[in-house]
Amino acid sequence: MTLAGRGIVVTRPRDLAPAFARLIEARGGRAFVFPTIAIEPLPPPAPLSRLRDYDWVIFVSPSAVRAARRGAEHWPPRAAAAVGSGTRRELEATGGDSEALLAMPQMQEVAGKRVLIVRGDEGRALLGETLAARGASVQYAACYRRVRPAGDCTALEAAWRAGEVHAITFLSAQALDNFVAMGGDTLARSLALFVAHERIAAHARERGARDVVIAGGGEEQMLERLVAYFHERH
Repeated sequence: MTLAGRGIVVTRPRDLAPAFARLIEARGGRAFVFPTIAIEPLPPPAPLSRLRDYDWVIFVSPSAVRAARRGAEHWPPRAAAAVGSGTRRELEATGGDSEALLAMPQMQEVAGKRVLIVRGDEGRALLGETLAARGASVQYAACYRRVRPAGDCTALEAAWRAGEVHAITFLSAQALDNFVAMGGDTLARSLALFVAHERIAAHARERGARDVVIAGGGEEQMLERLVAYFHERH
């Protein structure tokens, strides 16, 4: 099964989009790289100078790993965990979703442990609050912020009207909101949206999306769901 003849919009940040775009094109599709989130680094927060003081350092995204690696005085941490397969690969490459991480056996017995969560400046509270409720001492290191890039969807909409665009992929509700703010409301309501999990799916439906597919956050997961979806519609 392939994606031949299908155009897929990749909304990941520009430095994270190429790997997924290559997977799409290797299966015969056409990737339209259209970042709806840009990553802006913040000054290295103080905890990054003491990474090895923590029993666990948890990274919430590939951007968190990259930002921490640039700002840390000692790398890698003594023990690290990652939210999502893409984050894990980024962590492994440098030598060292929240619900899934919280379900891991290692995250059950954290009473008395010092935990640092490395994230953007507007991360979800669930992870830290749950670990704190289990008895951990939790701190945060905000290493970057996610902003909306300049640009608009004019060219994408023209490609869609020409029959060249068939689906959009989103890893966060913010990515979807930014896409709409960049002029993509008609596209988001008309095309199949492939999202990482149910929270984003619910948000997309609230915004008027009619065809929403929960495809998982991993690149291979999302790719296989795309292929299966379009195979079913031949």
